[in-house]
Amino acid sequence: MIVQRVVLNSRPGVNGNPVAENFRVEEVNLPNNINEGQVQVRTLYLSVDPYMRCRMNEDTGTDYITPWQLSQVVDGGGIGIVEESKHLNFTKGDFVISFYWPWQTKVILDGNGLEKVDPQLVDGHLSYFLGAIGMPGLTSLIGIQEKGHITAGSNQTMVVSGAAGACGSLAGQIGHLMGCSRVVGICGTQEKCLLLTSELGFDAAVNYKKEKVAEKLRELCPAGVDVYFDNVGGDISDTVISQMNRNSHVILCGQISQYNKDVPYPPPLPPAVEAIQKERNITRERFLVLNYKDKFESGILQLSQWFKEGKLKIKETVMNGLENMGAAFQSMMTGGNIGKQIVCISEETSV
Repeated sequence: MIVQRVVLNSRPGVNGNPVAENFRVEEVNLPNNINEGQVQVRTLYLSVDPYMRCRMNEDTGTDYITPWQLSQVVDGGGIGIVEESKHLNFTKGDFVISFYWPWQTKVILDGNGLEKVDPQLVDGHLSYFLGAIGMPGLTSLIGIQEKGHITAGSNQTMVVSGAAGACGSLAGQIGHLMGCSRVVGICGTQEKCLLLTSELGFDAAVNYKKEKVAEKLRELCPAGVDVYFDNVGGDISDTVISQMNRNSHVILCGQISQYNKDVPYPPPLPPAVEAIQKERNITRERFLVLNYKDKFESGILQLSQWFKEGKLKIKETVMNGLENMGAAFQSMMTGGNIGKQIVCISEETSV
């Protein structure tokens, strides 16, 4: 059987901006038979995420993420439907998810690396398992629970950078649900600012491309900042940290502004900002959601419940077709997405 796949065509270089042409589509032959323990699946949705930028380098700079190899199939978060199974846990028609899903239209996978998901948790929106009811949702929820130190009723102010992205758009809402009295988002367009305040429940938003962030934050956070959900790093984060209160907390989710630069993770703060951090006893610890797997099941149930109750609004930017994986990746890295960036490979959910 001939299927399509996406391979890494070239590397952008450790300090380069990724482009769609770093990926290429090719055809490959899929074996007609599967072995014991394997399943053949048809890909429904694939995810593109900021962390993948590290995988484009020869060395990812971390021990838990492996680099993609040139001319080899690319992989990441994916969900699909089982077409044939020789694994005891799966039958034809099951929906399954993996964080190491090859970017292929159909694929044969080891069943031990797959997890079955229940469409009822997402009211049939299967792509949500790659976003709000999946790893980005868990990252936002567990990050806030573990590193935010939010106490309901204590009038805390939260600032979220990258606030219209996959994690940021959820983090602001979760901050309110956990008890923050004020949530302010930072993003890059007026459209995103309006979305945050009109649909996602943010109290205010700052367009960092058009407004002076320091001045605007002083105006919008008159009592200072108690919790900072950091998705971007760089100058924006330096500005936010400079306005944080004593004994406040940075939730270090991501540093997308630094991913095209050859710097350690998390990137060091400038000396003046580091001095503020130490003087005010601001916590800024690396957060890795994979260290909290024992909380995944309860977290998914909580996110699903909030979604079904209408308390958690979910935004996606969807492109169609495997041939657009590279374009979707480039767009996501330059802020072209609102909410989670998803690529739909096949919408047919029956076999």
